[in-house]
Amino acid sequence: MNKTKDIHNKSKNKFIIASIAIVVALTLIASPLVAMDDAFATKKKYKGGNVAEQSISQSQASVQNALCASGGTTFLSCNNVIFQNQKNTGNNALAQDDDDDGNGGNSAEQSISQSQSSKQNSQVVSGGDTIGSGNNINVQSQTNSGSNAAAQS
Repeated sequence: MNKTKDIHNKSKNKFIIASIAIVVALTLIASPLVAMDDAFATKKKYKGGNVAEQSISQSQASVQNALCASGGTTFLSCNNVIFQNQKNTGNNALAQDDDDDGNGGNSAEQSISQSQSSKQNSQVVSGGDTIGSGNNINVQSQTNSGSNAAAQS
């Protein structure tokens, strides 16, 4: 009787763990698909008007190293390939209205920035031919079709 109960408990635990793993996997897959554009804005009152700061930033970095040592022919080995793509279709909009006390003045800072970096290192030591080996290939693209608008009164 206890063996049957243990088998059912183990099966139930495996089912729960498998269910959690599936939920986590689906979340990781779906999160980039439903990602929203984020904008950060602050407003500070100071004597004489408003101050606002806003930014959208994206950054990517990649580091790759490869080392091959062969006593014979080295074919299509120790290659580094990087494909990086950044696309920003979000908008960065800011509006300010001066306070009503007549002191006037607004200050606004806005930015949309994208950066990418890549470091690649490949070394091949071979006793024969090194056909198609030790290549570093890097393809990077950045697209910003969003707008950056500010309005002050």
